[in-house]
Amino acid sequence: MDAFDRVAILLEEMGTYACAAQGDISRHYKDDGSVLTSTDTKINEQVSNELHALFPEANIVTEEAIHPFSSDAPMTFILDPIDGTDVYSQGLPGWCVSLGILGPDRTCIGGMVYAPRWGLSSSEGLFLRQDPGKDLLLNGLPFTARVRNRHLEQMAMASHAPRHISIKRFEGKIRCFGSNILHMISPLIHPHIQGAVSVPCFAWDLAGAHALLVSQGMVVRYADGSPFLYTDELLKERKPFEGIVLSGTEEAVATMAHLFER
Repeated sequence: MDAFDRVAILLEEMGTYACAAQGDISRHYKDDGSVLTSTDTKINEQVSNELHALFPEANIVTEEAIHPFSSDAPMTFILDPIDGTDVYSQGLPGWCVSLGILGPDRTCIGGMVYAPRWGLSSSEGLFLRQDPGKDLLLNGLPFTARVRNRHLEQMAMASHAPRHISIKRFEGKIRCFGSNILHMISPLIHPHIQGAVSVPCFAWDLAGAHALLVSQGMVVRYADGSPFLYTDELLKERKPFEGIVLSGTEEAVATMAHLFER
């Protein structure tokens, strides 16, 4: 068992814990008005501690705590203990535990996304995992994206996304699940969803899904065509990105960019 196996086991344990706690969870609010639960803080603490022990030279960037950050670190982990806290706190299924892995040049080289209530059957959750330099796995088995049509039929986005973009020109269907990470991985899992729209949010709202998409020939970039980069502003200063980020098949992203042109 290597270090990434231990991380994967812990994320599964944390997802199981989150499921058990979900039925009796209390909502709290941060200064910015976003929702926080005790599940977020517990998972954040346990996963951060394990990452520190296994990868002492790595950076850890999390939604719920601030850790020291070195520009020379060989690896950076970006953790969202519960992506989709709002829906989680309401008892809904559209949430996940998300971990993105950046290399020394801060490009995405791996990720783990565990959505225990978002499985493909009633008896299993959904755990997408890609260790650095390894193939993509779904629930421990080699996985290839379930793409039937690369052209845009449906797209996934947050329920508040229309505050930032106009969807009047889109004639297909829009799916809103709660977690931005689940929106992004939808083109991998759901054959009739080809793209996702991410309106301004934070690095931890994208990083867990980024490498998974790229591993399957999909793209993550801004609507103006520029690449999405993990900058000091996003990581050290913990600021939201500006603009709109599109992800999915190349064809779907090109169509979405045209739809949202001002």
